[in-house]
Amino acid sequence: MSAGRNDEQLAGVTLLGNQGTKYAYQYAPEVLETFENKHPGRDYFVKFNCPEFTSLCPMTGQPDFAAIYISYMPDVRMVESKSLKLYLFSFRNHGDFHEDCMNVIMNDLIALMDPKYIEVWGKFTPRGGISIDPYCNWGRPGTKYERMAEHRLLNHDLYPE
Repeated sequence: MSAGRNDEQLAGVTLLGNQGTKYAYQYAPEVLETFENKHPGRDYFVKFNCPEFTSLCPMTGQPDFAAIYISYMPDVRMVESKSLKLYLFSFRNHGDFHEDCMNVIMNDLIALMDPKYIEVWGKFTPRGGISIDPYCNWGRPGTKYERMAEHRLLNHDLYPE
């Protein structure tokens, strides 16, 4: 078991450690980067908690704030966290409904990594006295992960607030 990653495993990771980071103010999926999973034969979750997500209401232009939870089971590729942070930041001036934002994020991460399983849950702060908490998930078709996605979708919110 090696302690670090070699250059081949980190191929494509350009943002981590870069002091000249540029922040995109419009939706920018091209900033996402991956690296090689050193444990592709093992099922395990990677979870990101993103408590400062913002996007814009497409109707009013008002800001929407959310905590976003992204959990996935990697296969060969994993998302690099700084690129994910920059990607999520790129929604800051993006006008889309809450449900659309969560599905776009999930679809972009599926296209990027081809994970075994992924779920994205947005917990938006209330506006007008109501909060919206969209949840979406996906499991690789034809595998146990597809069945897992169905089970988790049916049981995702057994204990609502």
